[in-house]
Amino acid sequence: MSSDEIRPATQADVPAVKNVTDAAYRHYIERIGVVPQPMEADHAADVSAGKVFVTGDPVVGLVVVEEFGTHEADRATGQGHLLLDSVAVHPDARGSGVGRRLLHFVDAHARALGLREVRLYTNALMWENQRIYPGYGYEVVERRVDGPYDRIHYRKRLD
Repeated sequence: MSSDEIRPATQADVPAVKNVTDAAYRHYIERIGVVPQPMEADHAADVSAGKVFVTGDPVVGLVVVEEFGTHEADRATGQGHLLLDSVAVHPDARGSGVGRRLLHFVDAHARALGLREVRLYTNALMWENQRIYPGYGYEVVERRVDGPYDRIHYRKRLD
């Protein structure tokens, strides 16, 4: 695998998925006062379900995505979307374009599935993300508190 390739994760990648996710999100614990949800995810189940895509050898970045509304009727009416549940880049790889490639991959993956929209949310205290996502075409939909999480929800239309 070339270092730029993005591929579906395998069970052999699960330890790396956990390592990269933990490394990418660990610094937020003190700031937001709770463990970020991606750190508590069942990585093995997400990999088994085909939701995780990785890049690098060794793995330095990943996305976790989930399809919603993928029936033909949903696609025809534009109701289907791809949820970008998590994007994680190991701190050692930050600034190298890994995150940009992963975000472009998510758009291409959604289009390949016939979906016209990507959605995501981020903790309101992860202010770096609030600067990043609009630069990739995401618009704020709403701010909502879900349990201990104060989240800003975004969408990107792929017309």
